[in-house]
Formats: sequence, structure tokens, C-alpha cells
Amino acid sequence: MKLSNKLEYAILALLELAKRYHSDESLHIRGIAALQSIPTRYLEQILATLRNGGLIKSVRGSKGGYVLARDPKKITVLDVLNCIEGVDAVSAPDSTPQTVDNEVIEEVWEQANQAAYSVLQKCTLQDLCERQATRQQMENMYYI
Repeated sequence: MKLSNKLEYAILALLELAKRYHSDESLHIRGIAALQSIPTRYLEQILATLRNGGLIKSVRGSKGGYVLARDPKKITVLDVLNCIEGVDAVSAPDSTPQTVDNEVIEEVWEQANQAAYSVLQKCTLQDLCERQATRQQMENMYYI
């Protein structure tokens, strides 16, 4: 499984929104784009997909922008993957096994997909924010 640019940008944008979830702070497209170095036009398309998928919502007005539609603890990476790449993005190959060799390959592929599904289902935006904060904290440490 390969992480597409679209999925990576979606997760990065959602992480920016997740950081601000508890303060009820919304972000404009330009702000997200600048913070994560995402092309604005491309981000507009991604945010529209995320909004249609129910992961974010737009806020109108002078303090408007985008916010998460629900708590970052309740949005999994699998939710994002399915929203961006389509339902059942983690699935088995389309080929029908015709030989014992193909069946063995299909079984291994299915096991790999189940493992990936399990990891993506368990990992939330909150988990990613915490990992990010821990790594930034370690980078900011000074050693004598």
C-alpha cells in the first residue's frame, strides 16, 4: 500500500484542524496551505472531499474557515483513507484465484490487508497529534 499525495495532504490538513479542535479555532484554506506547504488549489479540492465525507465542516463569517466535524479521538486514519480514496480502499486484489499458487498469494495479500486495516482503524487523529507533539518536543531538547 502506498500513501498518495492526496491522502498525505488530507491527513496533514486534518492534523492542523485537530490541533485547534478544543479551542474552537477555525482555519482558512490559505492558513492550512501555508502551514503545511500544500498547493492552495489542490487543498481546496481535498477539503471539499473531506467536507462531503463528513470529516470537516465549514464555518461562515469573519472568523470562518474549517473545523473538524467531530472529536479527533473519533476520526481514524481509515476514515480519512476511505473518504479520500473511496470506500474499501484497503481491499483484496480483484483477481480470482485459479491455481494453488494464486490462492496462496491471495491469502497472504488478504492477511496484509487485514493487518493494515487494523492499524488504520486503531490510529486516530488524536494519536497522530500526540506522536507529532512528542517528536517535536524531542527535537527541541538541548543536550549539554
